[in-house]
Amino acid sequence: MNDVTGMMAPALNRVSAYFAPVNRASRQASIFDPAQNGSFNLSTPPAPWIRLGWIDGFNRKCGSKIEPIRMGAPASTAFQAKTEVEAIVSFSFQSWGKLQLALSSGTQQMNLLQVAAGASLERSGGTAVTATVLQAGSTANVLQVGTAISTFATGGLVAVDVDYLAQTGFIGSGVSGAYVTSALADIDYVRRVSLNVGRITSISGTGAIMLEYPLLAGIPTLAMKVSNVVGFCDREGSSFFQEWSAVFIGEGQQGERIIWHYPRLQAMNGIAETNIAATGGYEKVELSAAFRALPVSDPVDGETVVCFRSYVAG
Repeated sequence: MNDVTGMMAPALNRVSAYFAPVNRASRQASIFDPAQNGSFNLSTPPAPWIRLGWIDGFNRKCGSKIEPIRMGAPASTAFQAKTEVEAIVSFSFQSWGKLQLALSSGTQQMNLLQVAAGASLERSGGTAVTATVLQAGSTANVLQVGTAISTFATGGLVAVDVDYLAQTGFIGSGVSGAYVTSALADIDYVRRVSLNVGRITSISGTGAIMLEYPLLAGIPTLAMKVSNVVGFCDREGSSFFQEWSAVFIGEGQQGERIIWHYPRLQAMNGIAETNIAATGGYEKVELSAAFRALPVSDPVDGETVVCFRSYVAG
């Protein structure tokens, strides 16, 4: 037996999840290179990966089918062929946030924009307050809003994105937040579905908003505007499918790592919660998510792949 590592089977305590954008129009997934990045600090993943915390109930299912090809009389197996390629992954997020909500909902994840005075009632938020124009000098962490600074508050949430101007197709900066089939009338629709969202940590007297983390889409353009967000809303039954690249890492007791990289995961389940205060007391509500893996072609040899599993020794 050729035992290269000499290690016992990894004993994992928990699994952490990292997600990155997929360019929906080109079907271009984010790349994770385990040879170069397999030992990164779990708290600071390499760009463009975003840490979404620890997950519970991590399950992988292989649905690929291998069929025997029989020949001769009597028929006997001459060789085998793979007739279907299928992979499914499911888990629950331990923490709640904008991206966790979006991924677990499987569809558009709406930002509840601050509503204008006198706006009519709407199920996913009424007409929004006019968005604030960004000024020159804004970065992914600092938004320059000038004299409009008084309309923002420390601890508040903001959505940063362009006006909706009758675009169709995938919309949203950094990550596609929705797909529009026919023109809409709401100028704030892109900001309603945008995943380019941040939390304000401090405000300066010179008109600058400091964000807790960099915006997902990076340095904002001057075409983008800022809207206050009071919460989030998803709608079971809507038709959009979330699609992301994902990396899951299980770290062993000896520093070794098992890394599962899914280049393209598309949500396959809708919104679901279980066991909510089932005993009449307090129950932790976790965000359940399930995804089907979509294929990519590995340029090394042109093979069709839905998941890369890597082992990195400690």
